[in-house]
Amino acid sequence: MTPQSPAQKVALITGSTDGLGRAVARSLAASGFRVLIHGRDEGRGGDLVREIVAQGGSARFHRADFASLAQVRSLAETVRREHDRLHLLINNAGIGTGDGGRSAPRQTSADGHELRFAVNYLSGYLLTRLLLPLLVHGSPARIVNVTSVGQYPLDFDNLMLTRAYSGMRAYAQSKLAQVMLTFDLAAELRERGVTVNCLHPATYMDTTMVREAGVEPASTVAAGAAAVMHLAVSAELTGRTGEYFDGMRPARANPQAYDPEARRRLAEVSARLAGPDRVAAASG
Repeated sequence: MTPQSPAQKVALITGSTDGLGRAVARSLAASGFRVLIHGRDEGRGGDLVREIVAQGGSARFHRADFASLAQVRSLAETVRREHDRLHLLINNAGIGTGDGGRSAPRQTSADGHELRFAVNYLSGYLLTRLLLPLLVHGSPARIVNVTSVGQYPLDFDNLMLTRAYSGMRAYAQSKLAQVMLTFDLAAELRERGVTVNCLHPATYMDTTMVREAGVEPASTVAAGAAAVMHLAVSAELTGRTGEYFDGMRPARANPQAYDPEARRRLAEVSARLAGPDRVAAASG
C-alpha cells in the first residue's frame, strides 16, 4: 500500500484531468487530501500530479476508460491494493450529449451498453460498489455524485434507447439514474458512517463537454467546483445524506427519483449489467 500519514484523508475524483474535476482535485489537494486523480489522458493526469506535488500536495494518477467495465474493475482493484481506506469518492466522470445533442448518433460501450448510460452511470455504480469496503473503513466518509438538473425518466422497456434515441435523452436519463442511486446508497449506508449526496453543480459551465455540445457557457468552473466542495468537505453537511442539490441549495429531482419501485428496477438492472457476483462480493 502507498505510504501516507495516518491522519491524511484520501479522495478519489473520477474524471479529474479536465474541467470541473480538475478544479476540485486542486482544491482538495490544497486542503490536505491525498488526491487520486482519474482520467483517460496520461499526459493531462501527469501534469496535474506534478502541479499538485510542486505546491506541496499529494496526488497520484490512475488511468481508466469508463466505457469499459473491465477497466473500472481494474481501477477499483488498484485503489484497494494501494489503500486500506477511502474518505471521499466524487463520481464526476461523464460525457455529454454529443455533438449537436439530439442529432448525435447512438453509440455503445465496450460491453455493448448505450454509451452515456454506461459511462455516466453504470461505471460509477460499479466503482462505488467495489470501493464501499474502503469507504466504510474510512468512515466518516462521503460520496458525492455529480449529476445534472437535466433529467429524463427511465423507460425500463427501452433503457438502452434502441428506439427514439437522442443524445440529450441519453444524457438526461443517465443523470437521473445517478440521483436514484444516490438515494438508494444513502439509505443503505446510513448506519455505516458514509453519507451520499448528489448535485447539479452549475448550469453550462465553461467546460469541454459544454463547448463540444455547441452551447454558450453560462457559468464558471469555479462556481461548480465550489458547489462540489460544499458537499465534499463542508461541516454544514456533516451527517446529512440522501439529498439532491442545485448548486449549494437543496432541491427536488425528477419525480421518478422518489419512486421506490423505479429505484428497485434500476438496482436490479444495474447489478445484472455490472456483474452481480463481483459487486456483491465487494460490498458484503
